[in-house]
Amino acid sequence: MRLAVYEQGDPAGPTILFLHGYPDDHRVWDQVVRRLEGGHHIVRYDVRGSGGSSAPRSVSGYRLERLAADMDAVLDAVGKPQVHLVAHDWGSIQGWYVAGRSDRLASFTTIGGPGLDQTAAFFRQAGRTRVLGQLLRSWYIAGFQLPVIPELVMGALAPALGATAADARNGLDLYRANMLNRLRRPGDPRVNTPVQLIECTRDPFVSPWLLASLRQWAPVFRRERIAADHWAQRTQPEAVAKLVAEFVDSRNKT
Repeated sequence: MRLAVYEQGDPAGPTILFLHGYPDDHRVWDQVVRRLEGGHHIVRYDVRGSGGSSAPRSVSGYRLERLAADMDAVLDAVGKPQVHLVAHDWGSIQGWYVAGRSDRLASFTTIGGPGLDQTAAFFRQAGRTRVLGQLLRSWYIAGFQLPVIPELVMGALAPALGATAADARNGLDLYRANMLNRLRRPGDPRVNTPVQLIECTRDPFVSPWLLASLRQWAPVFRRERIAADHWAQRTQPEAVAKLVAEFVDSRNKT
C-alpha cells in the first residue's frame, strides 16, 4: 500500500499521531492540530482507501491487522518508536486494537470509537436494555453489510459529510472486513496503554453505557465529557486540543 503521511510542528516536542475515521481523511484534524503544533510534533496519515493513500483491491485488505501494520510502517517511516495516539471513529477502533498488542503507544486518546473487542465484552456483560440501546444506535452497521446499496447511499451523502464519494465508498469495507467477524470471535479486551476517553455527550452512534464500560480494560483511564456531536474535532476543536495537550503532557512526564 502507498500511504500519504503528513508531518508538522515542533520536531523536538512529543510526537502525537492523529488518526481519522470514516469517511474522513487526515484533514478532519486540521483545527485541532493548528492549536497543538507549536509545542508538539504532529504526524497524520490517510488510512488505506482514503485521501491520498491507495486502496486495497479486496475487502480483506481492510482487516484490523492490516491497518495496524500500516500504523507500524508510518511510525517506522517517521523514525518514532513510540507516540501518543489521538484517534476518532474507525481510527479509534484501530487504536484499541493496537493498544492491546503493541508497546508503541505512550498514551491513547479515544473519541467516538470503542474497540471491537471491548464492544463484544460489553454485549456479553451489559443488561438487555443497554445492549438494545447500543444496537439501535448502530443500526447502520447492518445496512453496510449489503451489496451496492450502501455505495450508492454513502456516495451521495459524502459531500454533506465533508468527504469524497470515493472515500465514502471505499471505507464501507472497514465494516465488512471486521465488524461481524470480530464481534463473533473477539480477542482479549485488555490494553497496555494509558487511555483518555473524550466522551461526546451528543454522539448519536455510541451509548454512554458502552463508553463507561471501557474503564475496566485500561491500566490508567481518564474520562472527560464535552458537549459535542460525533465530530467533536470539528465542532469543539479548542476543547479537544486542550484535553489532548493535558493528557499527552502529563503522560510525557511519567
